[in-house]
Amino acid sequence: MPQLQLDRIPEYYHRYVAQVAHLDLSAALKHRRDVLLPLLRALPDERWDFAYAPGKWTIKELVLHLTDTERVFAYRALTFARNGGTPLPGFDENTFAEYSEAARRSPASLLAELESVLDGSDSLFLSFSDAQLERTGTANEKPIYVYGIGYILAGHILHHKSVLEERYLAIPLG
Repeated sequence: MPQLQLDRIPEYYHRYVAQVAHLDLSAALKHRRDVLLPLLRALPDERWDFAYAPGKWTIKELVLHLTDTERVFAYRALTFARNGGTPLPGFDENTFAEYSEAARRSPASLLAELESVLDGSDSLFLSFSDAQLERTGTANEKPIYVYGIGYILAGHILHHKSVLEERYLAIPLG
């Protein structure tokens, strides 16, 4: 199993990685599901359209952001693991959220999609050989390696779970 090497991960992502660096990759991926999905399943439907401040995402938009990020980063990992070589662009999460049409979606559909995408990411990362996990590519004009992307995804979920608890759920509706 590869070793986690922060010098192979852009510094911006270190705050995510730090949340799961003490775990092996398989455990980190499992942990993100174990802490986020029960929290989201317990939310009442009326809470999902809540944003904690003007101009901030609703919980629906936040969940779609998590889904979109999983997809984008899993694609990056797949491309680099398969030695795709082509530098990949960044993505503007605010533009994605703006055009997501999250408000028209039900909480159940958002949860089902997120869980499906998490399943796909987990399967993908667990399928990689050590050699594939060690491969590097360029995304958003920064070099990054496949193994590090898995940790970024796990930590990203934990980061947003904390935001959800601290900024969304701490404020009463109404």
